[in-house]
This record gives sequence, C-alpha cells and structure tokens, in this order.
Amino acid sequence: MSRDSGGPRPETAGLEHHAGNWVDGLLLHTGVEDTAPAVHMGERLDRATLRRRVHARHAELTRSGLRDGGTVALRLPPSLALLTDLLAAWRTGAQVVLLDHRLTVHETDRALRRVTPQFVIRPAGPVRSGALRGFHAVDAVVEPYAEGRPAATGHALVQLSSGSTGPSKVIGRTAEDLVAEVRRYTRIPGMPREGARMVVLNSLVHAMGLMAGLLHSLHAGVEIVLPERMTADGILTAVAARTAPTVVTGVPFHAQLLASVSAPPPLPHLVGAISAGESVRPGVAEAFTARYAVPLGEVYGMTETGVVAADLSGANRPATGWPAPGIDVKTVDGELLVRRPASPYLGAADPDRWSDGWLRTRDAGALDPETGLLSILGRLDSQVSVGGLKVDLTEVEWTLSGLPGVREAVVVHDGAIEAYAVLDEDVTARTVESLLAERVAGFKLPRRIHALPALPRTTTGKPVRDPAALRAAALEQV
Repeated sequence: MSRDSGGPRPETAGLEHHAGNWVDGLLLHTGVEDTAPAVHMGERLDRATLRRRVHARHAELTRSGLRDGGTVALRLPPSLALLTDLLAAWRTGAQVVLLDHRLTVHETDRALRRVTPQFVIRPAGPVRSGALRGFHAVDAVVEPYAEGRPAATGHALVQLSSGSTGPSKVIGRTAEDLVAEVRRYTRIPGMPREGARMVVLNSLVHAMGLMAGLLHSLHAGVEIVLPERMTADGILTAVAARTAPTVVTGVPFHAQLLASVSAPPPLPHLVGAISAGESVRPGVAEAFTARYAVPLGEVYGMTETGVVAADLSGANRPATGWPAPGIDVKTVDGELLVRRPASPYLGAADPDRWSDGWLRTRDAGALDPETGLLSILGRLDSQVSVGGLKVDLTEVEWTLSGLPGVREAVVVHDGAIEAYAVLDEDVTARTVESLLAERVAGFKLPRRIHALPALPRTTTGKPVRDPAALRAAALEQV
C-alpha cells in the first residue's frame, strides 16, 4: 500500500451543512470517474449510480417534510439504505442521529427520548435475523416522531457512545469537524487511496466504520465493501472478490478471528489491515502478519474526537501510533488529553470531562519526547487499590490474555479483582489460574477466573466492562 494518500479531493467553498454543499463537494463529486466502483453490499454501485440514488432519496426526504435545521434519527442495519439515507439527510441540512439497529426496543425508545428527532427512518419490515450477516437489503420508511423538535445546535451528526463502561453519552459533531477528520485520514500514511478497496467490518454508525470506512472511502475514491457474512470465510471471500489493492478494517475481535485461520487462501491483493476500538491483545498482530504477510495497523480514537493516533505500519508496537495530522494531544498526570474547541457533549455530562479547550480521555497515555509516538496504556479507572497496594487491571488483563489457551479476557474490580475469560476447550480455569500466579504478584491475582463461552460485547464489538453485566453472564453458566 502506498504511503501517499493522494491528497485531499476538491471541495466546494464553504462548509455550512445546509444545501448539501459539503456532502457533494467532499464525498459525491470528488473528481473520481463516474464509472469507478463506489460501494459493494451485495449490489455494486458505481459513483454515478450512488449519486443518483442519494439525490433521489434527498427529494423523497424533502417531500416527507425534512428541512434544513431539522432532525432525523436513522435506525437502519448496515445497508445501501443506511448509506444513501445518511448522505441524503445531510444534503437537506438536517441534523442526523445515528442509532444502532441492534438496540432493543427499550434502548431505542430511551435514546429517542434523549435526542427527540422530528423523524425516524427505520426498515419497512422485519430485518432478517442473523448476527453474522454483513449487510442487509432493506426498504426504509420515514416516520414522524411525536415528541420531535428541530435541531437546537449546529451539529450535523449526533452519536451515542459505545457504553462499554457505563451509560452512553450523547455526542455532537459539526460539519466542519467531519470535513476536517476526512481530510485528516487522507494524510495518515498507509490509508488506502483511489482505486483501492476497503472491506469494512466495523459498525457503520460508530467512529471508525463511519469516518474511515464510509466517509474517507467516498472522499478518496476507495470502494466500500461489506462481506455477506461476518465469518472468517465470508471476510476472506470478500477480500478475494476483486484484484484491486484491498485493506480490511475491523476491531481486535476480527483480527483475532482471521489470525486463527490455520490455512487461509492466497490473497495477493490484500495489502493491509487496520484494527480500532481497543488495543489488540499480545500475539494477535504477530499471528495475523504470519498468516497474511501484511501488517496489522492500529488506530486510536473516540466518538468525541474521531481519530486521534494511528500507525498503519504495525512497526512501532507497543506504541499505538503518531497523533493524526492536525490533532494536538498532551498528557497530564499520566492522562491523555486531546484539544477540542468546544465540549462535544449534548445534555448532561461530567463537567470535568472538557475544560479550557481540552478533553480528558480517561485513558492513560505516554508521549515519547523523541519520536512523538503515543502509547495508550489502558483506562485510568483500571487502577485500583487492593490492601493499600496499587494494581493496574490492564496489566493483569494483558498478562491473562497472553496465556496459552486463553482466547480473550476482561479483568474488572467488583469488590475484588475478577476475571472473565474465553478458554480453549481443553483448558480449565484452574490451569489458567496456576499459570497466572507464576506471572503476577499474589495481590494482583483475580479472586476467580470465570470461564465464559463468549464475552459480552457492545454493539461496536468492544468487550463490556461493566461488572454487573459480566456477573450476569457468568451466572448464566451456572
């Protein structure tokens, strides 16, 4: 993969998020040939066809009553409908709220009460079940929301955080912010460029899948590809479908899944892979590269900020990567802070989270003064006191995850240190406890290792770290 991104594409002047000028100039009219492939989700659309569908849907949404300054929530599965409705709604000048289609009815109702959109776009009928489906073919309907209100802020995008450690936060981003991040991705060495393909495994309504998978790909002339099935075979089939240079992007779970394939087929056009959402556990990147002869790069970011740091070469582990172009970071008392011109939060939020232009990430970080490399060292709330002694739960979790027979693990403090792990069939929790005792001090050892068939995950694929949810998952095995 070339380290030259090809530079930003031409854009229309002005970044106001009405009249679709930033959507057209940044994403749909970028100088890429009309016949170039734009997206492949079962059906393959070229650039011109995608534009026509977005423009037609824009007209339909306008007839439904959506206007500049209006609000609409999209609750659609990964699909062509999600992509076209998102771009069409932005072209109207509306504020778009993205809701994960996998939320329960209760969770969806609670989210709608928090964000109060004027309209909700949902599938016209039942969505075919199957957690491993990569995309869906759906017809979308527009419904008024009885308690909906016009946008109270100038944000173009409203998202809910993943909620891996607690309740979701409501986060807003302006059109200017989205444009800046898309441009930022074009300057990250190793990002795919025009003519390449990106097989996207991330959720399309959360940070990496939305910004790198969809928006950067449209801007850069990269074909967006979703596999029919989110199995190892389904992903590899999608990679092998065309001869263009191909990059896979997902979360550590996907990297681990692909690394576990004992004899993958030859994939000469696979040129790279990207993992985001959390750090990959020890050994996964090395196993992935041994299987596919390409690096597993990493991206660190937040819903509040988008991409913060990246190293797509995979050559600088354990460092996470260099701060992305245009991103200012610093560390204060071991915590990573990111410069933001305004608070990203809508509604009630921790008042200490953003202050004087800096967002506290709640992540422990370290900046190398010589190279500028940023290392993410885990959550600050992973440091607990046990009998007056400090224990870093991230250290224990990484050590546990690296033991033979441990596929993945989460370590939390729930009155005492508790571990939840997925083990190989021939491995027992008692065996793992003995191995762990050889590697960490006694006061750091979990009170118990709970063996689970799978770790509970958020809708973005991150392991849940809420002790109550983990406890409930363990009780189901009793």
